[in-house]
Amino acid sequence: MSKWWRAVATTARTRRVAEETNRRSYFTIQAIPREVTGNRVSSRDRAQGRIPAVVFSQNYVQSKPNDPTSIVAASSVSRKFLLTTEKKQIKTILKSVDLPFFYSTTFPLQIRAGSGSSTLLESGNVLPIKIHRDEETGKILNLVFVWAEYGTKLKVDVPVVFKGEEECPGLKKGGSLNKIRPTLRFLCPAEHIPQKIEVDVSQLDVEDKVSLHDIDLHPTWKLLSKNEAIPVCKIKATSIDS
Repeated sequence: MSKWWRAVATTARTRRVAEETNRRSYFTIQAIPREVTGNRVSSRDRAQGRIPAVVFSQNYVQSKPNDPTSIVAASSVSRKFLLTTEKKQIKTILKSVDLPFFYSTTFPLQIRAGSGSSTLLESGNVLPIKIHRDEETGKILNLVFVWAEYGTKLKVDVPVVFKGEEECPGLKKGGSLNKIRPTLRFLCPAEHIPQKIEVDVSQLDVEDKVSLHDIDLHPTWKLLSKNEAIPVCKIKATSIDS
């Protein structure tokens, strides 16, 4: 029978808080208002080294009381701004915070009256939720952010990172690590968004697995999954042809 091993999220909450604070303050996204929309205007902005973007407040509600996955966007969307951001800065951020961690990292945003202006129109923390790219060239076409202020609950896909593979008994015996769930979806306060979930596989033998209910989670995180028995990963035996 397979054993159930408890996965480890962030080992020290104080360290996680410090890491979140550091990454939030390291980059402050600079943006200016974009009052006119359309493909021609967007193309002109991109030619000038800017990327069109939008930021808005989005609330979520649970439409079915007994179904944690029934989280849908509320009808009210407020504090919406059409913006342009600096392409050079966005590319620098993406080099520092690789995908998919970019989508589970909050950043300060400053909206100024114009390029180089000292007049601050709006500011706050934001969470990136979408990068639209050109299908042929891969160039960034536009960005979508949501406000991520203290106390705001957001739906986030958090990457799963597996550690301890070097010590894993099952892998040493020739098994393979089947990474079943590369991300986990949570509804959580903006101030407690985890950049990643670490799953320790160092004690797993062949056919052992880690399921959702084995993961140690922050009490404010709401896992959006109907079945917590679903495996996150499993050590599979290597098949040998006879």
